[in-house]
Amino acid sequence: MWLSRRFKHCPDCGQAVEYRVPADDNRERASCTGCGAIHYENPINVVGTLPVWEDGRVLLCKRAIEPRYGLWTLPAGFLELGETAAQGAQRETDEEAGAQIELLPLYCLMNVVKVGQIHLYYRARLLSTEFNPGPETLEARLFHEHEVPWDELAFRTVRATLQRFFEDRRLGRAYELHSADIG
Repeated sequence: MWLSRRFKHCPDCGQAVEYRVPADDNRERASCTGCGAIHYENPINVVGTLPVWEDGRVLLCKRAIEPRYGLWTLPAGFLELGETAAQGAQRETDEEAGAQIELLPLYCLMNVVKVGQIHLYYRARLLSTEFNPGPETLEARLFHEHEVPWDELAFRTVRATLQRFFEDRRLGRAYELHSADIG
């Protein structure tokens, strides 16, 4: 089983923590050896969009940061406190691609248990083909399915989302919510 072991010291008092199963629990938790506080580690949410132009091309961003520098991804990033998943997806699309979008329904929910993340991708309709990428992006570009740099995609969740989208489009299926566990 994957355990992040994020805590070394208590955020409340600064004392060392030890990982143990509290009396009223069934999982190891970061337990403070000083004040006794129990600290929970929960999955991190990654939110983003699958922006599509009217001719079916999708917007991908070439990463200017690690991890996976120089590889292509959908515009996405960590959900911030104080925002909804939809607001975060829209913000990330603006920050990474400088793309103007109309946010559409949630399209993919990917559980990435090994790294303690949940990836949420919303479909988005591009309102323009002019992009203004931010500092985390080397290039923002539109791709038809046959042009997607499949061997240069940064993350398996991006590949899975794109594969589902192009398959739905080819088969004329409704764009319904997809859910998957990514090993």
